[in-house]
Amino acid sequence: QVQLVESGGGLVQPGGSLRLSCAASGSIFSILPMGWYRQAPGKQRELVARITKGGTTNYVDSVKGRFTISRDNVKNTVYLQMNSLKPEDTAVYYCNVEPPRYDYWGQGTQVTVSS
Repeated sequence: QVQLVESGGGLVQPGGSLRLSCAASGSIFSILPMGWYRQAPGKQRELVARITKGGTTNYVDSVKGRFTISRDNVKNTVYLQMNSLKPEDTAVYYCNVEPPRYDYWGQGTQVTVSS
C-alpha cells in the first residue's frame, strides 16, 4: 500500500529554520516528480516546491531563496529545508507526487511560525 508520512514540523520563531521529511513507501516514488504542498487556515492547498526524478526543482515565488527541496531516491525520502521562516509560512505541509493524487495525501505536518 502506498503511503507518504511527513515529519519535522513544529513551532519556530520568525527567521528560524525547519527541515521537513517525507518518507514514501514503494520504490515507485523514486521515479516520480514529488512536491511539497501547504494549506493555511482558510486557504486552498498550494504547491510550494517540486522536484523531478533527476533533481530539477521549482518553487512558488513566495518561498524562492528561502526553501530548498531535495530527495534521496535510495531512501525514498523527500526533504524541504525551510529557512528565514515568516508567519505567513504557517500551514500544514504535505508531500505528494506532482501532480498530486488524491489517494496519496497523508496527515501532513504542522508548521507554525510565531514569536
